[in-house]
Amino acid sequence: MTDQTSPDPTVSEHAATDQLVTVRHSETTPGLVHVQLHRPGKLNSLTLDTLNQLVATAHKLRRDRSVRAVILSGFEHNFSAGLDFASALKNPGRIAATFLPRPWRGTNTFQEAPWAWRRLPVPVIAAVEGYCFGGGVQIALAADYRFTTPDAQWSVLEAKWGLIPDMSGIMTMKQVLPIDVMKRLTMSGEILSGEKAVEYGLASEVVDDPLAAAEELARQIITRSPDSVAYAKRVIDETWESGPRMTFLKERLRQARLLAAKNTRIAQKAAAKKIPAEKIAAKFRRREVR
Repeated sequence: MTDQTSPDPTVSEHAATDQLVTVRHSETTPGLVHVQLHRPGKLNSLTLDTLNQLVATAHKLRRDRSVRAVILSGFEHNFSAGLDFASALKNPGRIAATFLPRPWRGTNTFQEAPWAWRRLPVPVIAAVEGYCFGGGVQIALAADYRFTTPDAQWSVLEAKWGLIPDMSGIMTMKQVLPIDVMKRLTMSGEILSGEKAVEYGLASEVVDDPLAAAEELARQIITRSPDSVAYAKRVIDETWESGPRMTFLKERLRQARLLAAKNTRIAQKAAAKKIPAEKIAAKFRRREVR
């Protein structure tokens, strides 16, 4: 199992140790970025500063067209215990400011902290161990795929505080859960094992080592054209609740762009020449899709 309590020797450190969100770029898999919630001794619980750093980090990575995949994880084998209410409630004025929406985004900071990862034009994979409560669940749900250990603990814990999920969780849960299950989890706040989270649909797959599994999936996706990957994510997200006519339109528009893309020609030539997948990634150019 990858040791998350010390820097991974296969990645280079690009973040100060006092940051609540750290960013590491893999040295062995170009384009792979590890983003880790980092609040030692606090189960990576979320402060208002953590939320701001999540937003800033996601927006910065979105602008970097060399990024091919992102893995979200938590320090010390815990994803996140959710919002640290004791810390947040010390400054009611700041909570109010964080709650105000930005009209150009359609989200406030609480919502943008998870949702910004859904905006990235690259696959975002969550590696969940230990506690994944409240806001932690909503961050994980913003990922495109979620690996979990069987003994991880998942909970839509806002019910405990007399609240509802308001960090984009209503949107993401209704995309992956049946309405009856979503109501049950949101109303009860019950704690689920990783195995039960997969059974219900909160998580995607149970594995013994989520970080290793996430890295393996990321490496596989990186062998595909970064433009086709970006448009695959976008067209699925933007048509998930659309009818056939709008979906067919978006298919045509995205495919037309891909047919003219340089990376598409690279992928086609590689497929025709039967070049091994592990050798293709280095041949692709930077993503054209923004």
